Amino acid sequence: MADPAMSVTPYWEVTFDADGDVDGRQRNRLLAGVAERGVRDLIVFAHGWNSDRSGATSLYSRFFAPFPRLAPAARIGYVGVVWPSMRFSDEPVPDLPRSVADGSARRPALDKDTRTALRETFPGRVTVVEQLARLLEERPAEESALEEFGRLTRLLVEAVPPEPQALFAADTLVEGVPQDGPAMFAGPAAAVCEEFARALAGLEVPPGAAGFTMPNPWDGAHELLRQATYYAMKRRAGTVGERGLGPLVGRLARAAPAVRVHLVGHSFGGRLVSFALRGLPEGVRAVKSVTLLQGAFSHYAFAARLPHDLRAGGALQGQQHRIDGPLVCCHSRHDTALGTVYPLASRMAGDARGAVGEPLVGKLLGTKWGAMGFDGVRAVPGTRACTLAEALSAPLPVSGCVNVDAAAVVRRGGPPSGAHSDIVHPELARVVLAAGRVR
Repeated sequence: MADPAMSVTPYWEVTFDADGDVDGRQRNRLLAGVAERGVRDLIVFAHGWNSDRSGATSLYSRFFAPFPRLAPAARIGYVGVVWPSMRFSDEPVPDLPRSVADGSARRPALDKDTRTALRETFPGRVTVVEQLARLLEERPAEESALEEFGRLTRLLVEAVPPEPQALFAADTLVEGVPQDGPAMFAGPAAAVCEEFARALAGLEVPPGAAGFTMPNPWDGAHELLRQATYYAMKRRAGTVGERGLGPLVGRLARAAPAVRVHLVGHSFGGRLVSFALRGLPEGVRAVKSVTLLQGAFSHYAFAARLPHDLRAGGALQGQQHRIDGPLVCCHSRHDTALGTVYPLASRMAGDARGAVGEPLVGKLLGTKWGAMGFDGVRAVPGTRACTLAEALSAPLPVSGCVNVDAAAVVRRGGPPSGAHSDIVHPELARVVLAAGRVR
């Protein structure tokens, strides 16, 4: 069913709730429509940090637009996954100018749009959201106010949530056991806020350089709230992937056995489609490629063993073998959100079992808390690496993990997110087609 705002057809939208339950009518239209329209290759795209359906649909329309021209003979169908995430108003919208998307590098207070998004994303927490907004607006000098801010933030996101979402927070596991709640809430909130503030200030003026001044910890408090919300969305992305999208692909494989499914995810959407591999029914081989665009999860997620802890492995270890084709990870060194703020937040969340007090700023490449959208899949034997030009000039491997350095096009944006949302490029559309051998 075509959407009037969509640039391609046939297009179907599939909506999931926070627990991974799918809209039944949309699911049934997809299952019937793929067979009726004679679709051979189905491209399924999951958004990352969007506040509503319209933002997701706009991204899909712009990203999908080149596909008919790039593969005119292919019988392609398109699916847009909509899941309940949210976007802070100062987060850039993919492929929109920063002046439109976010207005400024940092906004210590919560504006009306962000407060509305928080209330909608965390129902039943209206009072907590307003208390957080008041503290960010007033910025009290007392350290106790920062501790109260930390307490309210923990309450907002439910650091240890009820099932089933508690099962999907970790990117790495020690001997198969996931971590408890995020460690960023275990210590003094004031210290965490100060460290976030220093990291953000360092993106604009490096520490020690002329013009660098010690920032107000309330700048870091705003980031603590953002990262805590990210943590909740991270759990949710895993839940929707494994409990929602994976089983749906299984049903699709039964309804249309000849269809070839290609999963694409941006940011946390990359995490969603990767966790969908864990949710595939046994024996389903319908997924022919997975393409991750600036994936906002650990670069060790697919590793059997972590280099710094041989007892531990990635939460998705071995899942790349569920793909009847390659797992392609597009990454860019210009993505400062994943290069600096993500590893800092991951360390504070305890994702890699490190000490919370260990210095991080400046230790970007190779860090145990790194994101695959910044430096690619790590610690998976046999992973191939290539530039974007190489990926487009020669056939990609038919299986295994492939890192594609997309910095040649994924490069626009300023602090704090950098190029994280700069993904709408025909070159990346060509990578998706090349990964799935869609012609």
